[in-house]
Amino acid sequence: MAGDWIKFEVATLDKPEVCQIADMADIDIDAVVGKLLRVWGWFDQQTENGNAPSVTKKLLNRLVGVNNFCECMVSVGWMDDDGKSISLPNFCRHNGKTAKNRALTAKRVASHKVVTANANAKGNAESVSDPVETALPKEEKILNPSLSQGAACGMPLKWAPPDRLLAAYAKTAGVPLELFTTEAIGQFIVHHNAKRTIKTEAEFVSGLVNWIKRDKANAQRVVPFPSGRPQLPDPDDTSWIKGVEV
Repeated sequence: MAGDWIKFEVATLDKPEVCQIADMADIDIDAVVGKLLRVWGWFDQQTENGNAPSVTKKLLNRLVGVNNFCECMVSVGWMDDDGKSISLPNFCRHNGKTAKNRALTAKRVASHKVVTANANAKGNAESVSDPVETALPKEEKILNPSLSQGAACGMPLKWAPPDRLLAAYAKTAGVPLELFTTEAIGQFIVHHNAKRTIKTEAEFVSGLVNWIKRDKANAQRVVPFPSGRPQLPDPDDTSWIKGVEV
């Protein structure tokens, strides 16, 4: 067996693929994460290298309780199906003891870099060894990170929310897509551009949905003024003084 340890990245919660699966399977985003862990755990316990030639998607769908879950994983590239067997891409990178060893190595390298940087700041550069760059597995390095990979960046003025990501978050929050007008999105962009907010694209989309949802709630709480102008008394009307004793 591959082992009882699975590497799960915190960034997985906000990855576009998770939102796409939630949209296609019509289930909650948190439910998608739980079912992904069940599928990954099954492959970790039942296969050596992430390849299951005698298992069908129907069986795995029954395991997670969603009829088309595996088909959704195939659509986003998180499962391969060649008609003869089902497998998980990059299985050994994320599952089993080898993945755990790589993660621990990366943690040790990161700690070593912090110690080295602190020592150099104190003027002890000659007594400190160079950071062990080669100890970090190549597959753990991310070159040219982008928003789609979960890397955080500032809000560009030309930003536009990805359609599928926006649809998934809006559906979960119960916000109609017609409320996401160019003007409303523009106000959100200008606000975060001015604040120089640093977030991932998924976080920006989630924030936009909450922004529109809040505006919608505020608009529903506004009490309109009565229509028409108030009627002022006629200055020539003296009927109001009838019956008044002088």
